[in-house]
This record gives sequence, C-alpha cells and structure tokens, in this order.
Amino acid sequence: MKNYLSKRIYIAGHSGMVGSSIWRRFEEEGAHGLIGLKSSELDLTNQADVLSFFRHEKPDIVINAAAKVGGIMANKQFPYSFLMDNLMIQNNLIDGAVKNDVETFIFLGSSCVYPRLAPQPIKEEYLLTSSLEPTNEPYAIAKIAGIKACEALFNSHDKNFFSLMPSNLYGPRDNFDYESSHVLPALIHKFHDAKRNGNQPVKLWGSGNPRREFLHVDDLAAAVIFLLDKKINKPIINVGTGTDISINNLATMVQDIVGYQGDIKWDLSMPDGTPRKLMSHSVLDKMGWEPKIQLWDGIKDTYSWYLRNEDRLKCVQIVS
Repeated sequence: MKNYLSKRIYIAGHSGMVGSSIWRRFEEEGAHGLIGLKSSELDLTNQADVLSFFRHEKPDIVINAAAKVGGIMANKQFPYSFLMDNLMIQNNLIDGAVKNDVETFIFLGSSCVYPRLAPQPIKEEYLLTSSLEPTNEPYAIAKIAGIKACEALFNSHDKNFFSLMPSNLYGPRDNFDYESSHVLPALIHKFHDAKRNGNQPVKLWGSGNPRREFLHVDDLAAAVIFLLDKKINKPIINVGTGTDISINNLATMVQDIVGYQGDIKWDLSMPDGTPRKLMSHSVLDKMGWEPKIQLWDGIKDTYSWYLRNEDRLKCVQIVS
C-alpha cells in the first residue's frame, strides 16, 4: 500500500545516526514529502518555536529521533541535562503534534527504560515494574514520560501515537567520542587508536560480563517503515534481534574486525551497568518483521564508515 509516500513526514533529529538512517530509507522508498530541520533552524526545546513549526509545515507523520544521548559517563556527569533537555524536546514535539492533528507520531524510546533486573527476555509490559539502572536513570525517566504521554493518547484519545523500544543501536554516524559514546562505538575508537599506537594495551570499563543486544540502525529504520503500513494494536513495541552478547565477547569481536593485536585490561573499579538487557520482540515477530543485519557485518560496516570519516570526526571532537 505505502500510503505514507504521499504524506508530509517530519523526522526530528534527521541528521543524527537514527534520523539520517530513517531519512535514507524513506528516500529509497520514494517519499517526497520529507521535512528535516537542523537544531540551528529549529530549537526543539523552545515550545513557541515548535508550535509555530507545526502550524506552518503541517506534517502528517512525525518521527521523533531527536534526543540527548550518551553512555554511562555522560549520564553520570550531566544528569540534569539528560532529564530536562529530553523532557522539553519530546514534550514540545508530542504536544505540537496533538494540537495540529498529526495523524501518526512515532516516539523512539530505549531499552534502558525497563527495570534493571527485569526478567529476560524483556517484554513491553515489564515497564515500571521495578527499579531502573542508576547509571542512566535521568535519561530513562525522561523517555518513560514520553512513552506514557503517547500511551495515554493511544488509549484514551484514539490517536495513532506509539513508541518503539529499540535495543542498543549502532551504525554509521554514531558518536565515537570517548567521554560521551555508548559501548560499541567507544570500543571501535579505542581499539583503532591503540592499533595506530603500536597495539598498546586497551583499558575497558567493568568486568566484561554484562550482556547486551545490539541492533543496526538501518534495521530500526526498516522497522519504522514497516510499521507505517500496519494497524498498530499496542502503544509500546520492542525492536531487537533476539540475540545478546557479553561485553567481553563483543570486545573480542571488535578487536578482530579492527585488527588490534594488543592486550585488554578490564578496570573492575568502574561500573558494569545493567547485568543483562535482552528484548522480547514477539510483537514484531507476529507482524512479520525481522532484522536483516548480523552483528559481525554491522560492526564491519560501522568501522568502514568510521575509517572514511575519521579526520572529520576528530575535528568535531576537538571543536566540541
């Protein structure tokens, strides 16, 4: 059917890792009504500006891929910013969409919204059944607020506003900065730099025992497109691969792909984070969707992109 191809589609955060992948996928599908503005053109934390944007552009579909994100260190250093910036961004987008009769709103959440010790695999109904992981609690609380806002609109106002909960995302255009990145891009950066410096030892956080599930960003983009043509019966849907890996084994995989031949030293004084996060994706399974990109292939693809953009990334990190 692909009715969405004739719609005006606003992708908030269209230049980031997630937003740019979704944008490319829409272009491949033949969509012509794409709308994307840089942060310098539209401040999503400014309610008046966001409302003005909605009144002027009148999008039919909104995909919220805009958020302040980071790893354990970034969350630890800037908890207030991770909470408040994300609340302002998503609240302005959701409220603007409601007040301007947007047909479909897709809110992109995160697996970190689920309890730290949730039963595995994690089902959508486990949300708010226990305590969150302290190392990313502010970000998770903000995301939960957005999820609940969309859920209220879905259940009580008959709005097609729903949330996707992806597992750990990675891919081209990721953030590779040591201080603020997530685990997989940080591993790529560390092993690459160590290889360039005579295979010097690499220090990694924690024990290496926690397990994580990784989803290539292009698979998430495919899931977004897939769901636009489906009848949505649940306001929260997990998106994952159904397979997880220990951080130790992930490090070995990245090490092999990068070609690093030195030693890994685990810093047991640093936090591990949540012991395990494996998502149940039975809802999407029943709808007929499955991911296509294997982890090894996805990491190779990401590392190739990193090598092509290494000089530019260094400039960005120095400026920031």
